[in-house]
Amino acid sequence: MAGYVMNLDSVESLELYTKHGVYATKISAPAGYWRKQQEGTLADYATMQAGDNIYFFIDRKIYGIGELGNNAEDCTYLNFPGANSPEEYDYSDKQEELLWDETEYSVNQHWVCFFKPSPYFFRDGIDMDDVLSSNPSKFKMMRAFWKVSFLKAGDDENQALKDVILKNNQQVLRVTNPGATQIFHSEYSGFHARVAEKISNDGTYTFNLTEVIRAAKQGERLKHEMSLEAALLFRLVNQRRHTIDIFGSWDYLSHQVIASPFKPIDYMDKMDIFGYRYIPGYEPTKARYLVIELKKDNAAIPDVDQLLKYVDWIKEEYAFGDYSMIEAYLVAADFPKEV
Repeated sequence: MAGYVMNLDSVESLELYTKHGVYATKISAPAGYWRKQQEGTLADYATMQAGDNIYFFIDRKIYGIGELGNNAEDCTYLNFPGANSPEEYDYSDKQEELLWDETEYSVNQHWVCFFKPSPYFFRDGIDMDDVLSSNPSKFKMMRAFWKVSFLKAGDDENQALKDVILKNNQQVLRVTNPGATQIFHSEYSGFHARVAEKISNDGTYTFNLTEVIRAAKQGERLKHEMSLEAALLFRLVNQRRHTIDIFGSWDYLSHQVIASPFKPIDYMDKMDIFGYRYIPGYEPTKARYLVIELKKDNAAIPDVDQLLKYVDWIKEEYAFGDYSMIEAYLVAADFPKEV
């Protein structure tokens, strides 16, 4: 089970989101195209699945725990029909169609996810230093939480995060009905029911990347590797047959995953796509690991070297020296003969 840690600017925002069981990333208004950072946010939304955990980060502290999912069929949606088109919308034109209306800037909250407390969002936030020191070997992505709206953690890291939050709130867990001074109360079920009524059967709110990829195309190629990441992740997560025939099926998928010893964040190596699958029936024991290096243009020999570097990293950090547990792919627009 994965975990998502969302970066917020205030406790008031936390109260608002936990009350309704909804989160929507605030982005800059697109100007006829999607920026790489916005495509990266889309790639994160593309991997969200019902049952994953969600937490919130505010001013060095982490608050949680929630679980993605709602009363409808999925946990992620377009906030309004046409939200995947990189256009600047007027609030008055879209207000009636919004699934989540957080005043005028909600037209720049293009994608939403829904969640419920699991068991609670505790008011006692845990300082980041206390989180990282509680189980140092398990925290990888949390150590690189920098300049992003939110991050995704694998099941080991997610469990370590749940552990420290639950251990620090044992007194609250002993109370049958915790009070407002102990938890953020939620009215998610009523809001989720209203959202379910609003989502039509014609797919206008369904999360997909069709318009995003169309906007990212330049001839027969894509402008950004991040749009390629988002598209491939979406197809893998949604088990698109042709994609699964090539890469196989994976239980956990993420992108821009740390693949180097700790150093300044901007200089860290990151795997474009990383994943793993479990031994069927024996979760969370892992059977295989996946790494994919993506190039929007032609492949070059250094790309092969970089991919092999990631393979060695996975072998040491995850596979305990066993190369046979790793599947590695290089995806590019074309492969020159020397490659």
